[in-house]
Amino acid sequence: MAKRLSEMTASFVLTNAFCYLCQKHMSMPFLPAEKLFSRSWFVSYVLILCGTFILAAGFVLFITPHRIVPGGVYGIAIVIHYLTQGMFSFAPNGLPVGTVAVSLDIPLILIGIKILGPRFGIKTIIGSALTAFWVDFLTSLYGYEPLVPDDTLLSSVFGGVLLGVGLGLIFKSKATSGGSDIIAMIAAKYTRMPVGQLLIIVDSLIVLFGLVAFRDWRIPLYSWVVIFITGRVIDYLLEGAVYHKSLFIISDKYEEIGQKLLYDLGRGGTLLAATGMYEGKERKIIFTNVNRREMILLRSYIHSIDPNAFITVFDASEVLGEGFKPLKD
Repeated sequence: MAKRLSEMTASFVLTNAFCYLCQKHMSMPFLPAEKLFSRSWFVSYVLILCGTFILAAGFVLFITPHRIVPGGVYGIAIVIHYLTQGMFSFAPNGLPVGTVAVSLDIPLILIGIKILGPRFGIKTIIGSALTAFWVDFLTSLYGYEPLVPDDTLLSSVFGGVLLGVGLGLIFKSKATSGGSDIIAMIAAKYTRMPVGQLLIIVDSLIVLFGLVAFRDWRIPLYSWVVIFITGRVIDYLLEGAVYHKSLFIISDKYEEIGQKLLYDLGRGGTLLAATGMYEGKERKIIFTNVNRREMILLRSYIHSIDPNAFITVFDASEVLGEGFKPLKD
């Protein structure tokens, strides 16, 4: 117990040092500031508090005990934790994951601010520090045993879900995860490659680092399962299930279709003037947003009056405005 408390103390000291750096840079023009103690301010920090706790629980209960390496600084921290087992008398079980992660995050964020400018925000710094604290705190309470000892795949699934929920809540607070995101953004500045591609490359290299360290091909396979599930859960939390469709409708019966939209479905639309490339004829295009049920009704109606109509359908991850989700958060 005393050893675990010493590990927590190390994490707590680093966390406080991290928060001091936060205060030092608070005057910098990070992201748009929220009014102190306003409702949105409280909501943001509650999301960060809950998100970091859930994220930490995913690591402690499911990810770290099975040596899964899901990219990012915590993937590196998990590898270092196991490689340092029995190496230090003050941490015989290995260097604490949270302490290692925040030790990596501090210089990365400072380097990111130096090279890219202060775009990360105080919330990202606080989120990184809180995640490290929760990881080491929960480890001190629960230990290093997995919640599901004999099923790594099940742990990968539920670990990915918890990581996705935690990160999704953090992102909703307008913070970022830091870590490998910063490496990818720095690389993008000098290579001109898309950040998304570079992030995949960076995380894949970290996963392969786990393969080299543990010499077990199952590690990267389980790790990619976690990365995939985490990404899907984050998308679901940020964008929701795709219930709305955006439609471009080309039809000679555009007036009848417009009446159907306005008076039967209660939806609006925009009439666009266009020219067909093949015949050079002037055409009208209807652009509208509907939900899935309304799309089925509209498609059936269009087919009944104009079988030659042309419809392009897009998934709309979010539709803001009258009749849909309000513009205000």
